[in-house]
Amino acid sequence: MSLEESDSPETKNTEQLSSKIASVLEAHRGERHIIVLHDYPDPDAISSAFAHSLLSNKFEIETSMVYNGKISHRQNIAMVRILGINLVRYDQPIDLKQFDAAIFVDNQGTTAEKIVKALEEAGVPPLIVVDHHEMQERLKPEFSDIRRTGASATIYAEYLRDLIKLDKSQKVHIMVATALTQGIMTDTGNFIRAGIEDFYAAAYLSSYNDSDMLGQIMSQARSKQVMDIIRRALEGRLVAESYSIASIGYVRSEDRDAIPQAADFLLTEENIHTAIVYGIVTDEERGEALVGSLRTSKITIDPDAFIKDTFGKDWSGNYFGGGKISAGAFEIPIGFLSGNNSNDDYMNLKWEVYDRQIKQKIFNKTGIGPDNDPFQNDRE
Repeated sequence: MSLEESDSPETKNTEQLSSKIASVLEAHRGERHIIVLHDYPDPDAISSAFAHSLLSNKFEIETSMVYNGKISHRQNIAMVRILGINLVRYDQPIDLKQFDAAIFVDNQGTTAEKIVKALEEAGVPPLIVVDHHEMQERLKPEFSDIRRTGASATIYAEYLRDLIKLDKSQKVHIMVATALTQGIMTDTGNFIRAGIEDFYAAAYLSSYNDSDMLGQIMSQARSKQVMDIIRRALEGRLVAESYSIASIGYVRSEDRDAIPQAADFLLTEENIHTAIVYGIVTDEERGEALVGSLRTSKITIDPDAFIKDTFGKDWSGNYFGGGKISAGAFEIPIGFLSGNNSNDDYMNLKWEVYDRQIKQKIFNKTGIGPDNDPFQNDRE
């Protein structure tokens, strides 16, 4: 049974949500909206923004897709180039007051804080939030659709099914369907973590996507830098009670996307159910931050709760990270200690302090140690 043919209660509920977002967009017909992606957009975020832009066209709404960080993963770069997705990086001068409202896709504002604050200062209200991560409290939009699907792209596939009716004779429809397919594949680990709604969405999109383009995007090889970071994770990992915890030191902002790739790789090791990889990402524009990624195959571990419980909140009450089914991430600003120093001893000491603190928090959360505490000898 296809996504179009299903008349299950779940499908009827998604049709109601599609109708609601259509009503909201109709009420704002002819406006100009900013679509906000999280700081380091992945295929799910990019494809969801692309799909929302297409959906907005139906209501004569002009859109700009904006992000603040960098796109560094080779697949993501290929996706944007091959499918002709026009993303605007926020480092360019943008007059935010030109926008009537803000749309947040695959995030709830907590991972796009700089843009959120700038929008608040410009008086641009949040209108819509569409996400599949756990509920956050950062924004108060007019409409929100937050579901535990495998990908936000799944939700947008449902919107398009109900509101647009894709047509393979239209090039932009093919491009959007291809992007959404990649978004679902990437966030579900090639459907390993997919739910029934993700399969239905992918089945629907399969009638419209371009398999050759999709193959070209997905076949991008890992860079040497990514392979080096995976090597560092392997060499530096601590394995205890089916956890693999790897600290990788300093990472260039251009290589940030290697952190979740390393976590994915460590999870494939025999007898490992949870992998955590972290390092200090250096960025001249944004300052340094300790960035980490969690992957788990254990159904009793909730990545969102794990990360929030382990690392807590910042001074303004926002969590340092969060997650979804089987995956999570965290980012902790280094603050006034940011910046390179020509003294290698100083840089090593700074890293050691943060490394110890992160490991200790993970030990406290998981109950690992003290036998497995690599720092115990230093204290004796």
